[in-house]
Amino acid sequence: QVQLVESGGGLVQAGGSLRLSCAASGRTFSNYAMGWFRQAPGKEREFVASITWSGGRPFYADSVKGRFTISRDSAKNTVSLQMNSLKPEDTAVYYCATTPYVTWGPATNWGQGTQVTVSS
Repeated sequence: QVQLVESGGGLVQAGGSLRLSCAASGRTFSNYAMGWFRQAPGKEREFVASITWSGGRPFYADSVKGRFTISRDSAKNTVSLQMNSLKPEDTAVYYCATTPYVTWGPATNWGQGTQVTVSS
């Protein structure tokens, strides 16, 4: 299995920036893609961004396009999420994830999550 550890969460003011990082270990050779999801209070977990491990092709949710940037360092087995122009509605627990397949299904591995709070 793949173990994922997130870092970089915290409290920021609206309009500010934050960078999240995720370190992967274990059976990382089977990774097809890594990504970020988030869950706000009273809301379901939602997709934020992903990147294919081999080709580095990014994909973003419409709500974060132009503000967030996902990147990966294959040599270090890490993925990062640069978050700019943060809004209060970005407040959530952010989870790193990895999958060996082209979909986010039962085989998806999850990190423990890191809290991001954006104040007005």
